[in-house]
Amino acid sequence: MLGAELTDNAVLLVSELVNNVLQHAGAQTFSLRIRRRRGWVRVEVRDPSRSLPCLLPVGALEPTGRGLCLVNHVSDRWGVDLLPLGKSVWFELRVTG
Repeated sequence: MLGAELTDNAVLLVSELVNNVLQHAGAQTFSLRIRRRRGWVRVEVRDPSRSLPCLLPVGALEPTGRGLCLVNHVSDRWGVDLLPLGKSVWFELRVTG
């Protein structure tokens, strides 16, 4: 992925993960971490909840529930790491060019 496409995809996925923190984890605080290494950009959203997100099938007419589906479809990799005081939901995008 190059410049504008990478940025657009990262912004979309960050907004989905932050929305999940606010809607589902009930967290009052969260942190965002962005790291770049050769060929990859990794974005992590950390919150104090240890409740794990679930990727579930979503029907076309359902009003919510597409956040992780988008993360799964648009990112090259994603996952969840449990932390001593919460969790980190992350995704990675491959940087080409």
